[in-house]
Amino acid sequence: MESGASAGIVSVNGTEPQNPLTPGMTNEVGGGLAVKNIFAGLVYYDAEGATQMEMAESIESEDNQNWTITIKDGWTFDDGTPVTAQSFVDAWKYTADLDNGQNQQYFFHDFAGWSDAESSEIAVEVVDDLTFTAELVAPSSDFELWLGYSAFMPMPEAFFEDPDLYADTPIGNGPYVVDEWAHDSVISLRPNPEYQGARTPQNGGIDINIYTDENTAYNDLLANNLDIITNVPSSAFQTFESDLGDRAVNQPAAVVQVINVPEWREEFQGEAGTMRRQAISMAIDRDQVTETVFAGTRTPATDFTSPVIDGYSSDIPGSEVLTYDAEGAKELWDQAEEMDPIGDYTLEIASNADSDHQTWVDAACNTIRNALDIGCEFYPYPTFDEFLDARDSGEVPGIFRGGWQGDWPSMSNFLGPIYGTGAGSNDAQYSNEEFDALLSEAGQAASPEEGIEIYKQAQEILFQDMPGIPLWYNNATAGYAETVDNVAFGWDSDPILYQVTKSE
Repeated sequence: MESGASAGIVSVNGTEPQNPLTPGMTNEVGGGLAVKNIFAGLVYYDAEGATQMEMAESIESEDNQNWTITIKDGWTFDDGTPVTAQSFVDAWKYTADLDNGQNQQYFFHDFAGWSDAESSEIAVEVVDDLTFTAELVAPSSDFELWLGYSAFMPMPEAFFEDPDLYADTPIGNGPYVVDEWAHDSVISLRPNPEYQGARTPQNGGIDINIYTDENTAYNDLLANNLDIITNVPSSAFQTFESDLGDRAVNQPAAVVQVINVPEWREEFQGEAGTMRRQAISMAIDRDQVTETVFAGTRTPATDFTSPVIDGYSSDIPGSEVLTYDAEGAKELWDQAEEMDPIGDYTLEIASNADSDHQTWVDAACNTIRNALDIGCEFYPYPTFDEFLDARDSGEVPGIFRGGWQGDWPSMSNFLGPIYGTGAGSNDAQYSNEEFDALLSEAGQAASPEEGIEIYKQAQEILFQDMPGIPLWYNNATAGYAETVDNVAFGWDSDPILYQVTKSE
């Protein structure tokens, strides 16, 4: 055995993926952990969020708009076929084309040729087996930073011949291969002997065990029947650090929780609707909820991004609507009622019931009821994928829980994919032309510093419209059992699984 390596199978909790495990479709946590470990991209992110070369030999441009990318020779997918420039070009064009219905389409919106209105072909072209080019609609100084995200991973020819293959037996090129996907039970990953990158597995494999209750997962961890838990349930917030000692994890992460307000709900439309959104936000006592429910493992939100992201600010104009003000909230609600009456009203907050969200929803509803003198209830869906399906089909009543885990460490990633018109994760169907224009302007800024100031201006619009109500920033509150070593969690709150060691 090589020094530092081990042969044990590391178990980690997870939820059943909503979609097949493909880079173009997976934009939720359930499948995200698997995808980032079975695929390799041009670059990957280290624990601090810095990019490191993986398949890329070079990523070059003279104008930050026209890019030439050269990949390393000799890489293969786990079906034995080579990874070439064509593998990237085909995957990117497929995901970017509206006709293919891919959740990650929006991530290509800055490429020349992209359209969210009709079938299109983005400007990426093969030069030779190891080289391809990409043209953007405008210069972007942080292009390289995008490329560690899963949407930009390559795909083998087998996918384009039979996309349904990925519903059970995904083919990747990353540090692990899918040995078995027993739906609603376990996703078994094993080391890929052909992997040539720096994320070489230091264990005998990963089992992502599917749980529908986080308390069950935590109890399994305490009993050493689960090696790593990615999210401590709220029932253990008061005790997990004493339960686990130095195996407890409580560190800042690029995760923000929000309540999304569907644009199609009549009570939240127009001037009166905006006032109701702001009133609900002001009626939530974030300090109380984060302390009593989360025991200090969450930080009340002051913007739409995250404190670990460059450009984070606590004083963006309009952000005062995130401060608890029961009296001001009631005044706004009453003014909206005078303007556009809705009468006796019960606010429903929808979420999945398999990840311990009811506790904080109940606590938030309590402060909303007290401040606004309206009803407020938790509307549960039994599992995460059932909640997502209802959300995506517009069947969710009232408003609904949302969250965002950074794909790459930049302000743009916390704004565009969630609130940009037509974006893949714009679940509330928000659209504002001025906001979209500022996103575009920030992406074309001459420097990251100039872009940050424009992104702050874009957030001012969000505070006016409140398409989502920021609640709090998550810490990575997690832990691991006595059975494993070398456990670390990254900037995005995910465990860095390839470096975990475990004896047989």
